[in-house]
Amino acid sequence: MMFLLFLFLDLGFGMQKPQLLVPVIATSNGTLVHPAYFLLPLPAWCWSQFSFFMMMGPNGNESSATYFILIGLPGLEEAQFWLAFPLCSLYLIAVLGNLTIIYVVRAEHSLHEPMYIFLCMLSGIDILISTSSMPKMLAIFWFNSTTIQFDACLLQMFAIHSLSGMESTVLLAMAFDRYVAICHPLRHATVLTLPRVTKIGVAAVVRGAALMAPLPVFIKQLPFCRSNILSHSYCLHQDVMKLACDDIRVNVIYGLIVIISAIGLDSLLISFSYLLILKTVLGLTREAQAKAFGTCVSHVCAVFIFYVPFIGLSMVHRFSKRRDSLLPVILANIYLLVPPVLNPIVYGVKTKEIRQRILRLFHMATHASEP
Repeated sequence: MMFLLFLFLDLGFGMQKPQLLVPVIATSNGTLVHPAYFLLPLPAWCWSQFSFFMMMGPNGNESSATYFILIGLPGLEEAQFWLAFPLCSLYLIAVLGNLTIIYVVRAEHSLHEPMYIFLCMLSGIDILISTSSMPKMLAIFWFNSTTIQFDACLLQMFAIHSLSGMESTVLLAMAFDRYVAICHPLRHATVLTLPRVTKIGVAAVVRGAALMAPLPVFIKQLPFCRSNILSHSYCLHQDVMKLACDDIRVNVIYGLIVIISAIGLDSLLISFSYLLILKTVLGLTREAQAKAFGTCVSHVCAVFIFYVPFIGLSMVHRFSKRRDSLLPVILANIYLLVPPVLNPIVYGVKTKEIRQRILRLFHMATHASEP
């Protein structure tokens, strides 16, 4: 937990409505164009040299950004058009896979249990979190649409961070479900009733949104007088915060509060629940141990799939000094795209009931297509 807290000292949150004074250049036919028009083919590091002047008023005073510039893959500008195709394929796999999980659980009455309802919540969040970033990312790779309006950036930032907080809460709820099912099996049906599961889902949404709501509010009050080049293909709070030219200690303190009350606390409780599960399982017969561990494998995989890229991205933000490095961009893309892709695959393969239902659907679809 201390490791996670240390990493998230990067988080910050700030406030103030910006107004950017942008120079224009007259072409030979008298048309006024933005100077960035001539720089679109340049790599990301060239943008940072130019953007400083775009963030200054006519008298050299600080100004606030009306937009930010997102980057693709530094050093791979020539190849990113083609790299967008596998990224788009992964996005479609993520959406279709998670929609399949939701449909299977909804259609199969035997799966209307707390564990599978939480799984549906996880799938819904995965669809939203990948959709919040992937369309803009593809626009960058295919159409070189690198600019994003200030308010749109704040909205995307809030969506990504709040959905991440919701996903962490749902993973905690799933760990609690496994704890009750294995350590107190006779009380499982009375503890995790459908109304209580619904309340947990609502609490996950409220908690994620409430904790992350101050982020865009704080950022909007910060003045920006340096570069407006972000280091990812989408807006992250710790990334935007670093571009501010004002004191961000309040942002850092609030970031510490967020990580303690969300990711840090959730990871600690998940670890504690599995210690209790392990203690209980070791006292069972071998057959019962195999069955108990089998019900936990999918969730453990989901926890690692979510937290490992999250920690890796936080480490890069904490220690990386090079703004033109490819590593933060790759980790950022993995953080948002890999969990939505792998979660339905893991649960589809490791959960017998879901696997059988999916195979039955394919079997029915195959027979229906035959003449």
